[in-house]
Amino acid sequence: MKRALGPALKILALRMPAFTIPALAIPALLFAGTMRAADAPVVVTSIKPIHSLVSAIMQGVGEPELIVDGAASPHTYNLKPSNARALQEAKVIFWVGPGLEAFLEKPLQALGRNASIAELDNAPGLVKLPFREGGAFEPHDDGDEHDSASGHERDKAEATHGAEADHDHGAFDTHLWLDPMNAKAMATMITTTLVAADPANALTYQGNAKALDDRLDALDTEIKGIVAPVKGKPFIVFHDAYQYFEHRYGIRVAGSITVSPETIPGAERVSEIHRKVGELGATCVFAEPQFEPRLVNVVIEGTRAKSGVLDPEAATLKAGSDLYFTLMRGIADSMKDCLSSA
Repeated sequence: MKRALGPALKILALRMPAFTIPALAIPALLFAGTMRAADAPVVVTSIKPIHSLVSAIMQGVGEPELIVDGAASPHTYNLKPSNARALQEAKVIFWVGPGLEAFLEKPLQALGRNASIAELDNAPGLVKLPFREGGAFEPHDDGDEHDSASGHERDKAEATHGAEADHDHGAFDTHLWLDPMNAKAMATMITTTLVAADPANALTYQGNAKALDDRLDALDTEIKGIVAPVKGKPFIVFHDAYQYFEHRYGIRVAGSITVSPETIPGAERVSEIHRKVGELGATCVFAEPQFEPRLVNVVIEGTRAKSGVLDPEAATLKAGSDLYFTLMRGIADSMKDCLSSA
């Protein structure tokens, strides 16, 4: 029987369908994939635009975790227990900085002790713009004792770069990602941080970073074409989050309903903006999905202005590596659509 068994098995193997032999290897392949995922560092990101850039650079290695998900805003976010656990387990943490995600400052000190923490508002090569004040931009008060860039008007705003910038929390506008060139600078810092924390995957990170850099250049060119027909047409925004976009593409934000979205503007402020809209003539006033749209309706009542929606923090978008590109195109398209019909 033993001698007959060997040849019988050989004949059986020859008669087996071709697809059954590779199927035997599937568990081994799945195991290998699981091992690769297990080897990926635990990476945590603060907001969707940063998560998108990190996701693009980590493709093929792992998926970063996101703290401010869904329609939440970093301006009003409260840390969840699941977020605290993620920070405690993280090997790398990416955030913009305390000027934007103030809710993270103390938790990072307490829970992120074992992680490499990259504060992306320190990325070399960033263009930083001071908060705007006066006129249609109300005085900025972030609750600190210092005076934050007082006296700067829109047309006097001066860009400062990287380490040369004053790192005072209120010294500059923190919506840095709304200029693709700033996104490129942050992507460089993200890549450097990931390579240092996970050198085994350095080539993957660097290759992905190069592809991302090329896509950001193409996006920049695309947005210039989208907004070109409406450059110079003034409009009002809910809060002053767009000056990097404005600075990059030469569009004209004439004022904001509020500088700080967590602070509801008073009746006098709303009346001031209402008068400004009337003085400008036909224009647009843009709401944001996270905040009360009723204020925008009050501002445009009795004027020829139209209303639109801008989403600078991607509240309505699904997180992922393509989110940044969808976000930026969405802002450009919304501006063009509203201003073209105004």
